[in-house]
Amino acid sequence: MKKLVATEPRVAALVEYDDRSVAANEVKIRVMFGAPKHGTEVVDFRAASPFIDEDFNAEWQMFMPRPEGAARGIEFGKFQLGNMVVGTIIEKGDSVTEYALGDCVCAYGPLSETVIVNAVNNYKLRKMPEGASWKNAVCYDPAQFAMSGVREGNVRVGDFVVVIGLGAIGQIAIQLAKKAGASIVIGVDPIERRCEIARRHGADYCMSPIGTDVGMEIKKITDKLGADVIIETSGYPDALQSALRGLAYGGTISYVAFAKPFSAGFNLGREAHFNNAKIVFARACSEPNPDYPRWNRKRIEETCWEMLMNGYLDCDDLIEPVVTFATSAESYMKYVDQHPDLSIKMGVTF
Repeated sequence: MKKLVATEPRVAALVEYDDRSVAANEVKIRVMFGAPKHGTEVVDFRAASPFIDEDFNAEWQMFMPRPEGAARGIEFGKFQLGNMVVGTIIEKGDSVTEYALGDCVCAYGPLSETVIVNAVNNYKLRKMPEGASWKNAVCYDPAQFAMSGVREGNVRVGDFVVVIGLGAIGQIAIQLAKKAGASIVIGVDPIERRCEIARRHGADYCMSPIGTDVGMEIKKITDKLGADVIIETSGYPDALQSALRGLAYGGTISYVAFAKPFSAGFNLGREAHFNNAKIVFARACSEPNPDYPRWNRKRIEETCWEMLMNGYLDCDDLIEPVVTFATSAESYMKYVDQHPDLSIKMGVTF
């Protein structure tokens, strides 16, 4: 059996593993389809994550050094790559009653020929409806963060909305903002293929930031008013600077990206100072949710799964390229790490 592992920073390889039997509360899934996470997983893959030598301390709500002698947060050679899988249950433990052998399911899991998950009181293990799209299913994770970005930006009917960065999260945010009643939705991304897909799924305008004064173009499109809500998914400092420039007075930037340190030159004076800008940081898995107790992570996931399975969201265009598991190591390095401009969200078939 083989699994996809980061053997060292920016190096992926298929390595053999010994499969095991399931525990009483577990099921084993024979994986048919999967996808990696284009975002925080790539930061980990590049050894640029703060989690390597630090841990986020829930008591202090801040990053703190790991105790001396503790294992590093990411151990290359053991770090499995991948985020979502779809497959068939081929083995189940004695305590499992909600799932049967042969069920087609979606779960969080690495890119591996088999994945073993808890199947007792685990709402994250989802049964696939008959005829449902596996490409929609593997967008279960980015859909949650897109939904949080839209909700925490407080997108309302008639709003002017901008989405910066048209990866999977940004593409789904385009769909959600338009369906939420935004009157104008603007996408920003330097890759024309991503803009084509965004236009197909609700973007009224789409522009490249290269050689463009994005803030000025937003103001022109909105008759000088600016955007009510800007959802920033790219993590680039110039993107946030453009957002502050294109924001309407009193508008909100919903910051979804897990940004890297900003270089010198980022300026919170200028438009930020004069436009009464609000920046909120949107993260689906932070608990309690800003709308707690009405909303929590489970409700976000339930809602996203329903929208993906009933076709309210359409993610088929977002899964490209689709590669074989046999070529997944070189494909991961090419499409996810080295040339992310060639992919939105890479799909894998087994």
